[in-house]
Amino acid sequence: MGFFDAFFEERARAMARRTGRRHFLGRLGLLLVGGASLPLLPIARASAGTDSAPRVPAPREDISGPEGDPTSCDYWRHCAIDGSLCACCGGSATTCPPGTEVTPVTWVGTCRNPSDGKDYLISYNDCCGRSVCGRCVCNRNEGERPEYHWYRNNDINWCAGASSNIYNCSIAVVIGQATERQPER
Repeated sequence: MGFFDAFFEERARAMARRTGRRHFLGRLGLLLVGGASLPLLPIARASAGTDSAPRVPAPREDISGPEGDPTSCDYWRHCAIDGSLCACCGGSATTCPPGTEVTPVTWVGTCRNPSDGKDYLISYNDCCGRSVCGRCVCNRNEGERPEYHWYRNNDINWCAGASSNIYNCSIAVVIGQATERQPER
């Protein structure tokens, strides 16, 4: 028997003496279950390529206007926002400040526009890549669901789907009119 054969045989036997079959099967099961559950996480992996930039709903500026001040927590679009407003941090209610990127994952809310009395679906996206702005911090939780409804909860760091998970601020983009009337708040 050659040197390599003897060396690897000794190592294999030593490992067999230290670990049992149950330990091996337990670790293998953990690896299989853990690996199978990774796609279930609420994270959209950001691509490194420039041609696959995250899709953010196009802002619907046609319904904004005299409804309020986008730098105020009381602005109608901010009914479910949690974080710094990008309108106070160098961006706007619908665009991220320069030097940040919008995360491809989002939480949604349904807010009533006071000027027309209609409910609209709002996509809240975090802007990531620079340290937290810290200005115009709002924490409105109207219609928030428990964390097991992760897509309706605003207490998650949504920057996990971006290339940098450093949170800066949040935008509120109108994605359309709600088709069903929401209960009074």
